[in-house]
Amino acid sequence: MEAITYWLPVVWAAIIGVAVAMYVILDGFDLGLGILFPFTPEEERRDVMMNSVAPFWDGNETWLVLGGGGLLVAFPLAYAVIMPALYLPITIMLLGLIFRGVAFEFRWTAKPDHRLWDNAFAYGSIVATFMQGVVLGGYLQGINVQNNQFAGGALDWFALFPLFTGLALVVGYALLGTTWLVMKTEGELAVNARRWSQYLLLAVLATMAIVSLWTPLAFERIAERWFSWPNILYLSPVPLLTAAAAFACWWGLVTGREVVPFLSAVSLFLLGFLGLAISNVPYLVPPTLSFWDAAAVPQSQIFMLVGVLIMLPLILGYTVFVYWTFRGKVREGEGYH
Repeated sequence: MEAITYWLPVVWAAIIGVAVAMYVILDGFDLGLGILFPFTPEEERRDVMMNSVAPFWDGNETWLVLGGGGLLVAFPLAYAVIMPALYLPITIMLLGLIFRGVAFEFRWTAKPDHRLWDNAFAYGSIVATFMQGVVLGGYLQGINVQNNQFAGGALDWFALFPLFTGLALVVGYALLGTTWLVMKTEGELAVNARRWSQYLLLAVLATMAIVSLWTPLAFERIAERWFSWPNILYLSPVPLLTAAAAFACWWGLVTGREVVPFLSAVSLFLLGFLGLAISNVPYLVPPTLSFWDAAAVPQSQIFMLVGVLIMLPLILGYTVFVYWTFRGKVREGEGYH
């Protein structure tokens, strides 16, 4: 029984981590397209951009539901602490996602008078992305917990570090969006996306470097995790692999590759996510509540785990099937709307 009590929270933390990583990657590039909308005023190119993600965008958000639902079911104490601490940015994020989703559907039916929905799609994407970054920064800077309850203020998240991570995520999703366009489109749109990607890659590397320096300087627990011996030796592959992914992305962009830049940008995000996980494990609510402190009773975890083990392969299979079915370039005049 002790082994089950120990390993179940670890398994659920891994499931939630996979769901969050899948959401960031899969919804990141289509949010990135919305971020790029204000810089692409031509209607034909906007049509191509939206058609490139039309078969995927709503399915991508399945992972957000899995991550949030898993947190509620497996770690109700963490959910009860995180939600009031970050309630406002989470609510604004969800409103941004709603506006973006409605705009995605209504833009086609409103043609030719669809400027309202273009703006809703663009600014809904920007707001949702920025608030996701704010939530991440507010989570990383720590949540004030006393007697297993949130004891901070409603605006604790409104600080320099969370606001910076919000801007950083906007830049990161924009990079995913441009490299997606490099892979999925052709002509002048793809040429412009390749040029934008080079600037955005440099900006992403700058923000990653700032966060990598800021977090250990501001939070002693993170500095001890990364720079104590022998951790510094064991964890050294993470920054080395990050540098390799950045080089591969740049190389792919300047040599005319189409798939390599996107996969390399995805690798950068996954490595960044891994670094953040390493900085905080085993705390689910840093720096106070661990996986085991916040876990539900084993019976609840086992009951829901059965359902997840059935549904997760189906979700993964559906995702692979859709992306394989709609592989290839999207050209002007083609679409799935």
